Amino acid sequence: MFEKLGSLIVTRKKFIFTLFIALILAAGAIGSSVFGKLDSGGYSDPKSDSAKVFEYLTDEFKVKDPAVVLVVETKNGIISPEASASATRLESQIKLEPGVESTLSFWSSGGAPSLKSSDGNSAFLFIYSKSIEWDEVQNLGKRMQEKYEGNYETLRVYASGTGVFAHAINTKIADDLKISEAISIPLTFIFLVFVFGSLVASAMPLLVGVSAILGSLLIMYLLTLFTGVSVFALNLITGLGLGLGIDYSLLIVNRFREELHAGKSVEDAVRKTVSTAGKTVFYSGLTIVITLASLMLFPLMFLKSFGYAGVTVVIMAVLGSLVALPALLAILGTRINKAVVRKGAIAPKEDGRWAQTARFVMRRPVAVVTLSLILLTVLAAPIKDIVFTQVDSRVLPASNPAAAASQIISERFPGQEGNPIEIVVPNGAQITNQIDQFTSEVAKVDGIVRIGQLQSYGNDVRVTAIHEMSPRTPDAERLINEIRDLQSPTGTLIGGVAADYADTQNGIARTMPWALLWIVIGVLLLLFVFTGSIILPIKAVILNILSLAATLGAITWIFVHGNLQWLVGEFTVTNAVDTGSIILVAVVAFGLSMDYELFLLSRIKEEHDAGKSNIESVAIGLQRSARIITAAAGLLAIVFASFMLSGVTSIKMLGFGVAFAIILDATLVRALLVPALMRLFGERNWWAPKSMKKFTISH
Repeated sequence: MFEKLGSLIVTRKKFIFTLFIALILAAGAIGSSVFGKLDSGGYSDPKSDSAKVFEYLTDEFKVKDPAVVLVVETKNGIISPEASASATRLESQIKLEPGVESTLSFWSSGGAPSLKSSDGNSAFLFIYSKSIEWDEVQNLGKRMQEKYEGNYETLRVYASGTGVFAHAINTKIADDLKISEAISIPLTFIFLVFVFGSLVASAMPLLVGVSAILGSLLIMYLLTLFTGVSVFALNLITGLGLGLGIDYSLLIVNRFREELHAGKSVEDAVRKTVSTAGKTVFYSGLTIVITLASLMLFPLMFLKSFGYAGVTVVIMAVLGSLVALPALLAILGTRINKAVVRKGAIAPKEDGRWAQTARFVMRRPVAVVTLSLILLTVLAAPIKDIVFTQVDSRVLPASNPAAAASQIISERFPGQEGNPIEIVVPNGAQITNQIDQFTSEVAKVDGIVRIGQLQSYGNDVRVTAIHEMSPRTPDAERLINEIRDLQSPTGTLIGGVAADYADTQNGIARTMPWALLWIVIGVLLLLFVFTGSIILPIKAVILNILSLAATLGAITWIFVHGNLQWLVGEFTVTNAVDTGSIILVAVVAFGLSMDYELFLLSRIKEEHDAGKSNIESVAIGLQRSARIITAAAGLLAIVFASFMLSGVTSIKMLGFGVAFAIILDATLVRALLVPALMRLFGERNWWAPKSMKKFTISH
């Protein structure tokens, strides 16, 4: 298949490359519209009890959550005539704003105690949106914050709520992406020049990386027409697009130059490159696709979005590297080495430091394996302290107005008035005595501040319970589980933000075993097909799990314990990490580790199939691939490390986690553990039952 593809590319090189460029430019033009269509939420399980409650509240009870929550602060108390007059004028003005359906405040409610702060100097003003469309809610939040936050007559106003937070997070991510790209792209190009020694060759990986990003933006835009897509997915598209585009291009360009150096014609060099390095790129991309596709199994739109984005950008990177790049190489030919700035990087070496390193390691395999495992264990040790939560306003910098407003709410308002526990009993109008008995038991649960009035909507009944827990935390999850363990009327549903969090965590826990099973079976089968070995895939999966445990340990030490902020940048220490972000880091890191495993094993296998011994195959394979693996890892680490400049903690953690995993994998695992274990297993590395060999690509 790959030989035929190489011949086709050589024959139709100009047409293929021109068509690719035209399609990518069109994709970029259309895909740029995606930025206003993305969702900053997506942490809910749509099939949960809390989701059913939300449907009842919106469809049957016509209850809306406020799009904007204003905290109105006074110096002389909220009931003073001066404050009341100013607040009334403020609310009247807001009601006339476009997009505002209604408002509710301490003053317009007749002095509802639930809407005032514990010190009596602040009160809520809720703003409800006419539209439930995500972009409209964000726009309303933006306008209300820009126009009313700050001083208003005698009042001080702070803006919070869904619309404000969504606008803040979207704006912050967009700004952070610009900074990340402004830093990572020039650094990446400089690094590529050092690796390739030629300006022409160095520009090609960037071309593939950028094209992968533009193509993915188009697919994401099309997806927003049918389903929700998280704004956080843009970071993965940027990181993986540049990273994998560069990784695969490095492999392709390096092999092409290697074949030219061996005396082949340009056409033959392209064919050989596609049939060897191209095949590795294809199977490497397929491995990452299988791994990232596991994210689509989770109920959260947040994680599904990363699955969509990851699978899309990997496919785009593979297409660019496997089709467009060889076409460009066929057009350029020997001009690939024009604009030379470092001659030593052009000619491939048959024997060098990497081969020497491999032979050194293979002379002391037991010691290397022992010391490496000890180091991985030490790095993984902090994982025992990991605590999970979900994204809230604290992912923003403490100085961000939206984060500051949320902090004020948590300090001044003892109960979660804006985030109550919603108790809904469908067809409960005939059993109000049972409901009263149940809610009286709920009131006794530690953490409940008060129980609201029973409300009937037709035959359905609604009761709210105000609690004092931060809603997306383990404490809130325990509160919800305790309430659900109480004896309740048949059909009772528990909802609200805290319940949504508990249901989400439960949904993740239910899905996790299936996702892991999908990844392990898929990767084992694919590696077996590629290597023809039973042993190598099992070793690869075990090593990746160990490397991943070390990465999660490092993340825990930094983001849970709050260490090393001088390196990763300042963030709000919450003593917990977002569950979805941890899953994302784990899946991406696992996929990329398998990527480098295939890079290395493909060259080792090529030498072994040529008749060389196990030791020589490892030494030569490492020599010919380790330089590229190290360069690819370094470049990908630069791209993801630039995310640590983000002010959003989840993105910062993603950047650190993936960069750390990549560096750890390319150094300790691929350079030391893999050669040492290959030496210990010897020729058994390549064992598989003869009956199974027919299912491999070698057969």
